[in-house]
This record gives sequence, C-alpha cells and structure tokens, in this order.
Amino acid sequence: MLPIKSSRVVRNISILCILVANIGCDQISKNVIRQNVGFYETIDVIEDYVTITYVENTGAFLSIGSALPETLKIIILSVIPLIALFFGIIYILLKKNLSWMSALALSFAIGGGIGNIYDRLVHGSVTDFMHINFGVFQTGIFNMADVSIMTGMFIFLVQSYSRQRERMLR
Repeated sequence: MLPIKSSRVVRNISILCILVANIGCDQISKNVIRQNVGFYETIDVIEDYVTITYVENTGAFLSIGSALPETLKIIILSVIPLIALFFGIIYILLKKNLSWMSALALSFAIGGGIGNIYDRLVHGSVTDFMHINFGVFQTGIFNMADVSIMTGMFIFLVQSYSRQRERMLR
C-alpha cells in the first residue's frame, strides 16, 4: 500500500493527466477541422446521421450570448467561467474525501470547459463541427470539449443514481 502522501500525489497526477488529455483531444480535433474542412462544409461520416460541419460559435451552448456586446461576452463567457474552472481544479486537487468518480467527472467537465474557453480567448469563437441526426433525436453542432463536459455530467448522474440506490437498499 502506498503511503497517504504518495497516493495523493499519484491521484493528483492522474487528475491532471485526465484534464490535459481532454483539453488535448479537443484542441487537436479542432485544429484538424480548421485545417482540413471548409467553413460550413458538411461531410457525411455515417450517411446523414453523423456529419461534420465546420462552424465557429461566438456564443455559448447553441450560440446563446452571441449577440452580447464584446466586453460583456468576454466577461460572461470567458472570465467568469475561467475563474470557476480554476477553483474547480483547486477543489479536485485539495479535497481529501472526494470520491474517485467525482474527481473523474469533474476532470472531464473542467477539461472540456477549458478547451472551449481556450478557443474563445485565442480564436474569438469556439470551433464546433460534429452533428448527429437520428430523426427524432438531433443535436446542435458540437465539439470534443462538449463531449467531455457531457461525459463528466453522465458520470455524475450514474454516481448519483448508484448512491441513491445504495441508500434505498440500506
């Protein structure tokens, strides 16, 4: 068994690796799209069900906030979320009794958030490119950072459900 200090270091390194992997996958995929797909070009991946369409989103989820004045947009869509993500990272790294599943969920969500904020600060907009259309179920155009955020939320839901179920069985 590793001493507590060593296991804490290993845990924090693991968390940082997950964060970096999420940010890296997001940024690499966006760079590939920016370099190889024309703006508004649509490429079928699986017929009309899964497509790649390169767009730049100046707002948040589903372009919410894209019409805000530039200064307000930077504060609401970049500065405030960046501060929240910074405190989220500190929380994950310092919280002693945080479960591994909670740390994993937060790492995915924070990594995705950082990927999108990086785009907003460096490029002035967020690169989106994936679209899923299964008739009744259809997404907006999204990116790998969004997938990371949703994966983090899914992990939280599963964990919450399993904890609730555990409590009910006691």
